[in-house]
Amino acid sequence: MLLTSLLPACQDYTLYGTPDGLQVQSIEYNSRFAGKNKIFVCMPGARIDGHSYAPMAYDQGCRIFVCDHKMDLPDDAVQIVVETPRLTLAKLSAAFYNHPADSLTVIGITGTKGKTTTAILLSEILSSSGHPCAYIGSNGVTIGTAHYDTVNTTPESRELHRYFRMMVDEGITHVVMEVSSQALKFYRVHGIHFDTCLYTNLSEDHISPSEHQDFEEYKECKTRLFRLYNCRHIVCNADDPHCEDMIRGADAEIIRYAIDSPADFCGSNIRPFRNETALGIDFDCKTNGHTYPVRLRTPGDFSVYNGLCAIAAAQIYGVSVERCAAILKRMSIRGRFEIVDALDNITFIIDYAHNGLSLESALSVLREYKPNRLICLIGTVGGKAQNRREELADAAGRLADHVIFTSDNPDREPPEEIIRDMLLSFRNAKPYEAIVDREEAIRRAVQMAQDGDIVLFAGKGHENYQLINGEKIPFSERDLILDEAAILKEGLQTRLI
Repeated sequence: MLLTSLLPACQDYTLYGTPDGLQVQSIEYNSRFAGKNKIFVCMPGARIDGHSYAPMAYDQGCRIFVCDHKMDLPDDAVQIVVETPRLTLAKLSAAFYNHPADSLTVIGITGTKGKTTTAILLSEILSSSGHPCAYIGSNGVTIGTAHYDTVNTTPESRELHRYFRMMVDEGITHVVMEVSSQALKFYRVHGIHFDTCLYTNLSEDHISPSEHQDFEEYKECKTRLFRLYNCRHIVCNADDPHCEDMIRGADAEIIRYAIDSPADFCGSNIRPFRNETALGIDFDCKTNGHTYPVRLRTPGDFSVYNGLCAIAAAQIYGVSVERCAAILKRMSIRGRFEIVDALDNITFIIDYAHNGLSLESALSVLREYKPNRLICLIGTVGGKAQNRREELADAAGRLADHVIFTSDNPDREPPEEIIRDMLLSFRNAKPYEAIVDREEAIRRAVQMAQDGDIVLFAGKGHENYQLINGEKIPFSERDLILDEAAILKEGLQTRLI
């Protein structure tokens, strides 16, 4: 593609150098990948300014730069000076991939909690009902049977439009994507037309010097999805105290869901269920004067909210509540209260609970199912979030019957030291074990489980790796649970023979 054909997408810019004849094979914002026939977008960041890497990119053969000021580069470098390089990255990426989002029905979901589960539930409902649907979010990108891991909940705009192009080429018609506050703040979704926008809830999160300076800024970024992207439909949680602030001023059809407030889709008669290996929640969905029974393989009232949101959104695209309920009944979300059917009369759950609040919530909900014992396997990341260690140990000590402390992405910090820090905050006289190797710890948890126990493997959730000394080592908790369960079953059969 010629650079001259992409320049109009930049809109307001000042050009230095001669663009005629220059070819563009890709757009990069990491200087390591910049080179000949590539555009290098110099983006200022919280810790690193991409402009400082422009000379390196030039030495690697790059001759096209997007920047917010004219840089000291040789005369054969073409510099496209714009006010906001991140915004221009979004515009260029859409044009480079020939605006693939325009050929998709894009559904965006934002909020503090529940985004991942709700997005995957809705994606599966639509795909199973004649609307081939992709997913983008914390669990990566799913396009048909293909799955791609991602770094951010909402990928950078260049990646987004590349995935959109892949979707269109694969015959996908719909996509449900999680839209983070950072994505809205830094223009990752600029120019995308959202047909429907979903809102789950809002609480304090992502407030730090490198993210949002305070709750008000965090909240304001979230509201942009409903005010600035011309969506036709909004599905929102009427029970959340920030709901009306979120949707104020939006020119769209408003569809509300709730448990306690008047709404278009109401959840009632909520009750837990538990069978030989699984547990979850049953509830009635009331809408338009009709009542429909719904079962989810995840526990707690928050699961009801997730289910209601997915059902309400699916109606927009012609999927009945009965059809939704039939699909939801069999679904389990990878790493989000994921049930692993491994041994009879024992419930194994993998969940992403990785801070004190989320672990306390998970364990409190599981307590409601009256387990014989509630066993919790937990670790925490190395090199950061020191206060998280105390919070996790405190929650596990108060709410679990037996705790196994182990590793969870220790990276370059000795895992023994992380576990030691957690044990210093473990002030409860509950049985516990410290097993540094996470595989060994998982196998131990499966081995010790007895009839009626619930075993929670907390922290890693959907992650399929362990981060050790800067390297991602392939790692699957689900596979290890199933493997150890198979070994136990084989040993039992041998003894019976």
